[in-house]
Amino acid sequence: MSESPSRTRAHDEPSAPVARIALVGDRSPNVTSHVRIPLLLEALAERDGLVLDAYWIPTPDAEEPGAVRGFDAVWVLPGSPYRSEAGALAAVRTAREDGIPFLGTCGGFQHALLEFARNVCGLTSVAHAENDPGAEDLLIAPLACSLVGHEGTVTLTPGSLAESVLGADRTLERYHCDYGPSDTGHLDTLRAHGLRFTGADEEGLVRVAELPGHPFFLATLFQPELYGDGSRPHAIVRALAGAAVAHAAAGVRAA
Repeated sequence: MSESPSRTRAHDEPSAPVARIALVGDRSPNVTSHVRIPLLLEALAERDGLVLDAYWIPTPDAEEPGAVRGFDAVWVLPGSPYRSEAGALAAVRTAREDGIPFLGTCGGFQHALLEFARNVCGLTSVAHAENDPGAEDLLIAPLACSLVGHEGTVTLTPGSLAESVLGADRTLERYHCDYGPSDTGHLDTLRAHGLRFTGADEEGLVRVAELPGHPFFLATLFQPELYGDGSRPHAIVRALAGAAVAHAAAGVRAA
């Protein structure tokens, strides 16, 4: 696999196992969450002792077979429409099938649902309205009310990974998106095939998804990377980093 030239080291001389994380997205200085990433990596290393060696992988590069294989975590970041829908979906699929710790936020959440619907549930015709606005069978559709710059309460399912990570059954989170799961029976199909929806907004609309049985697979429509000023990583970001370091340590032990 050819590594992206836009590589960020979380810490120069780590004293803890180093975990390699693939940051899948089309990096831009105009996307606030992308600008936050270096701050979060530094804070994770300095505050939490969780050292990540991060590689930015543009979505067209993520189409290549095995592009994210061998990493200790995959984070599909906001910034859609992606240059390659196929690349984003391939990254999600590899993380899901190979048991690589995974986080999808905003566009990453949307594409995690799309990948699961197509490749696990057999809903091959479902589409994302941002990528295919003329499609008849939308799994991801325009939101009735834009969530760009919005902050709202999310209620979490008791006993879920999300609740465990956050240590509470309610959380106030920040959004920056115009698309979300459509109100169709497809979500019931995803549930029937094992995907769990474990967070909802004030109106009961799906905002968090996770995959039981996977080492760490979490997707949120909100953006935990926008929490605070970036100096204290959100609990979800810390949990992903912890899962990545554990994955790296397990690889060392198995070697």
